[in-house]
Amino acid sequence: MAEAAPKPNVSLRNNRQDEDAGAAFVLESKGKWWHAGFHLTTAIVGPSILSLPYAFRGLGWGLGFFCLTVMGVVTFYSYYLMSLVLDHCEKAGRRHIRFRELAADVLGSGWMFYFVIFIQTAINTGISIGAILLAGECLQIMYSNLSPSGSLKLYHFIAMVTAVMIALSQFPTFHSLRHINLVSLLLSLGYTFLVVGACIRAGISENAPPRDYSLESSESTRVFNAFTSISIIAAIFGNGILPEIQATLAPPATGKMVKGLSMCYTVIFFTFYSAAVSGYWVFGNKSNSIILKSLMPDEGPSLAPVPVLGLAVIFVLLQLLAIGLVKINAITLLISLPYCIDFHISILQTFL
Repeated sequence: MAEAAPKPNVSLRNNRQDEDAGAAFVLESKGKWWHAGFHLTTAIVGPSILSLPYAFRGLGWGLGFFCLTVMGVVTFYSYYLMSLVLDHCEKAGRRHIRFRELAADVLGSGWMFYFVIFIQTAINTGISIGAILLAGECLQIMYSNLSPSGSLKLYHFIAMVTAVMIALSQFPTFHSLRHINLVSLLLSLGYTFLVVGACIRAGISENAPPRDYSLESSESTRVFNAFTSISIIAAIFGNGILPEIQATLAPPATGKMVKGLSMCYTVIFFTFYSAAVSGYWVFGNKSNSIILKSLMPDEGPSLAPVPVLGLAVIFVLLQLLAIGLVKINAITLLISLPYCIDFHISILQTFL
């Protein structure tokens, strides 16, 4: 007697359909190309650009400009190629709204697929945690200046920021973040130009620090500093949610992502180069890991007006909230029950 054909796993299939419907709702493909530009700018341009003078410290003028420019060209072209691949897949009837789906189409659904999920989740989770911690530090800086003898500690401010992030994370769709990400774009321009102006003022003032652009005398130290600087520049250009951003565009998406990338990299050009040049010009090989620390030394007077630096810190704080919100929204798309079930099934099939 012939055995009955196995019944398909209707529950798992329905879960996947529900998950895809939920993801499609969260991403909500109604965006314009400038909305994609807002999302991309928030995902790439952040307070980490204030560490670019420190990156130039390990490279010098020539190699610093070269690495910053090459990294910008390479990442723009990589993101452009990825957008073309997503367009090609969509035209072929395989629309990918998440990075993991693109990875499965290109690399297969084996271990590399889950490796991509792990890497993307780890990156977005790390950035979200880092944004919360840095925002808490910004609050502590303002509090310590307003109330030097205050009793609040860093963990209090981290808890406050976490509560705010929990409230903001209730935005139902990625598309609904477009106005917040527009504000984030303006904030990045705001604190960059505030810091650039503060650096120029510090450079032409009577208390300007002595300028020295020489590299370390030890060859091993120079090599180590160079690799550290290159890793900083590479990390600053990182963006792990491009497919999710492109999925928010109203169809047809062809050509819109290129315009969004062009907007994003226009902001990158003005912010990255101005922050790197002004900070390294003033402080040279004495640049701190964050240029704000160089402008507000532990010993001696501030090298820029305190209200200007305070406003820059507020702008940084507000943009960190936007960055954390974007990354948290992306994490919710990564965590899904059906793929966790498939992952455990694949493990069992490997060992049984």
